Amino acid sequence: MSSSPVRPDLSPPLSRLHEWVVTVDHKRLGVMYIVTGLVFFLIGGFEAAMMRWQLAWPGLDIVMPEDFNRLFTMHGTTMVFLVGMPILLGSANYLVPLMIGTRDMAFPRLNAFGFWLFFFGGALLYFSYFGAQGLYGMGSAPDVGWFAYAPLTERTFSRGHSTDYWILGLMVSGFGSIATGINLVTTILCMRCTGMRLMKMPLFVWIMLVDAILIVVAMPPLAAAQVMLLFDRSLGAHFFDVQAGGSAVLWQNLFWFFGHPEVYILILPAFAFVSEIIPVFSRKVLFGYPLMVAATVTIGFISMGVWVHHMFAIGLSPAVNTLFMASTMLIGVPTGIKMFNWVATMFGGRIRLHTPMLFSIGFLAQFLFGGLTGVMLAVVPFDWQVSDSYFVVGHFHYVLFGGLIFSIFAAIYYWFPKVSGRMLSEALGKWQFWLLLIGFNLTFGPMHVSGMLGMPRRIYTYQLDRGWEIWNLLSSIGVLFQALAIAFFIWNVIRSLQRGTPAGDDPWDAWTLEWSTTSPPPAWNFDTDPEVRSRRPLWDAKHPDDPDWKYE
Repeated sequence: MSSSPVRPDLSPPLSRLHEWVVTVDHKRLGVMYIVTGLVFFLIGGFEAAMMRWQLAWPGLDIVMPEDFNRLFTMHGTTMVFLVGMPILLGSANYLVPLMIGTRDMAFPRLNAFGFWLFFFGGALLYFSYFGAQGLYGMGSAPDVGWFAYAPLTERTFSRGHSTDYWILGLMVSGFGSIATGINLVTTILCMRCTGMRLMKMPLFVWIMLVDAILIVVAMPPLAAAQVMLLFDRSLGAHFFDVQAGGSAVLWQNLFWFFGHPEVYILILPAFAFVSEIIPVFSRKVLFGYPLMVAATVTIGFISMGVWVHHMFAIGLSPAVNTLFMASTMLIGVPTGIKMFNWVATMFGGRIRLHTPMLFSIGFLAQFLFGGLTGVMLAVVPFDWQVSDSYFVVGHFHYVLFGGLIFSIFAAIYYWFPKVSGRMLSEALGKWQFWLLLIGFNLTFGPMHVSGMLGMPRRIYTYQLDRGWEIWNLLSSIGVLFQALAIAFFIWNVIRSLQRGTPAGDDPWDAWTLEWSTTSPPPAWNFDTDPEVRSRRPLWDAKHPDDPDWKYE
């Protein structure tokens, strides 16, 4: 005689934890992605602070050379794969079903599977710190750079298991990203609510669609390269073993074929965030919606053909260098269109300088500077002069930190009321913005100067007579401002979750569908299936006769 299974008697805290661990709700998974990404952001920031402390003045020995190699390897890997990727995937997970008026993602269990693959991949990577202790006490953490150039990753030069941790951790995490990308493409193309044709989707959804396609296209080449490297290290293959007839350039081609679309995989969500925030706080419809969609698709297409600009200094032919110099410059055209359209949206608008708008304007300024230095680096003779210098470090931090991180904070302040039902403090948010703006520019602006003066990347110390001292000291001081800004953010979140002002359903007077449901939304998202007739359904319902919003 069989009996029904007995449910465990879980205490309330453990019961709530169990609900989160086994959830397939896209909103909870989105929150888990974002929170995990922010935790890794703190870890990666600590690694960066250790490097800046070491470089603050010539001749310091705060960390040893081997430990410095581990720090910049883990910092770069963390920020690219464990901060940028999960936060963008978490944002898409949470917002896309709400914005297109559906109840969940197309494949909820695949969605959960993707998150846990990412989580365990990141955990496996950081478990390397707890491996067999090396000479300087930092375990066997990877030390070959986040790009893992061959032949440094071959057994001859990278003994032990540090590189194996890097390969397996990122491979597992990458499979999770591919699963989520497939899920997003299917959800957006097949599950939109009644009336939401492609050209009536919010621009956020359009950008996430292109982003998900890029993930599906770009991640498999990286996984293939990692499998080949694993075969080299463990099975005696020689794909990248130069001494046995392999090719180090093959690794660079495979890695950067992933790596430069990856830059746009990271920055496109930043475009998505500000494309929703700027119109709301300017009280104007986004300028040139069809052109913005076309620019997004164009960026996705061209981004697959610019990877060789990371390889200008390796001795390619003049014809190849010229071709990829042209394609790199060409991608600046659709990106410039977006910049002009965001500014045109603000022009003449009734701008409200709340914290989300401040971070969005900060994004425009920092990303513009990063884009201009990117055009400089597209010129082959200039790239030869500053290749592997701190000029390049300053450039990509203006793009990925000044662009992505500023837009992430804009998005957090904008959508936090929807997720939690409470407002973040405006006063603390503005303190965070100004401290982060000052600290960011103080840290990464001087790097362009030290790079032009010849300071190479990936050195753990330098001599007193190089002329780099003041620039490195300024960069290190800037980290203190950034750390204080992050402390303000953490306190703001904790304080607001405990006693923040109730947000209501639509505190910003926005118009996309996520603001039409409760804050936070119920498990089923909508009580009735939405039906839309324009790109701003919620605003049309509230202000049917407002002439400022007529564009069709």
